[in-house]
Amino acid sequence: MTDHVSTHQAEEDARNESILIWVDGALKPKAQAVVSVYDSGFMLGDGVWEGIRLYNNRWAFIDEHVDRLFEAARAIDLDIGRTKQQVIDAVLETQAANGMVTDAHCRLMVTRGVKTRPFQHPRLSQQGPTMVIIMEHSRPKLPRPITLATVPHLRGLPMTQDPKLNSHSKLNCILACIAAQKAGADEALMLDVHGFVNTTNACNFFIVRKGELWTSTGDYCMNGITRQKVLDLARANGIVARERNFSLVETYSADEAFLTGTFGAQTPVGMIDGRVIGTGQMGPVTERIRGLYKALVGA
Repeated sequence: MTDHVSTHQAEEDARNESILIWVDGALKPKAQAVVSVYDSGFMLGDGVWEGIRLYNNRWAFIDEHVDRLFEAARAIDLDIGRTKQQVIDAVLETQAANGMVTDAHCRLMVTRGVKTRPFQHPRLSQQGPTMVIIMEHSRPKLPRPITLATVPHLRGLPMTQDPKLNSHSKLNCILACIAAQKAGADEALMLDVHGFVNTTNACNFFIVRKGELWTSTGDYCMNGITRQKVLDLARANGIVARERNFSLVETYSADEAFLTGTFGAQTPVGMIDGRVIGTGQMGPVTERIRGLYKALVGA
């Protein structure tokens, strides 16, 4: 398959060429929004980030996203240097400067900042953190259900790099995505350290079996905010939702499969490892969850 699509595929929007990007308190045109080659994020992937989505002038779950940003920063001993409200205010400032009211996506990034010398030790980052907000007009555009291929790359144990950490260092997931595309799929299905189905390189993964919604235990994946909202919505609306271990055998014979993430919300999966899932199209449970989620976010 050569017509690859992705969970972050969006309509082209010419307005994105003239966006203003927030860089350490200053709003800069796209071509001028740069950071130092000595920045810890560029040099080592030393930083944390969040993606937030704008629906009808409301940033969905922004408090939860900013809370998670600060939790991740604490985990890597990074002082953001701003309060949570100041971070939210910076998002709102960027939104106002770009005149955005809906269908926008925000990438909020904080790194350990500029280093004094080009080496690993965090003590060399002495100038304070770098914070950047990229905000684009962005309407998802998925021409067909996505295809997945299982890859050898795992979401590993927390004593290596905890998969719950939304860090700038995403090389493991990038390599997984490359392996999937080499196999002819769009994105990668990743297993956990025990061989159970876990997540994809970019999103959380769900299957539907006999009307029940299944996702991984969450022990080895990013516990996504959209993932949790889907679980909550299902349980509040009479859909059995289980966080459990399940295998590729159970996945291949599922009635439906879909991915969850901030950008695409719920993305249907049509094929995994060359096997058609259900009808290969969006199933009724996925469609119902989508409707419930749209109502929740006011889309």
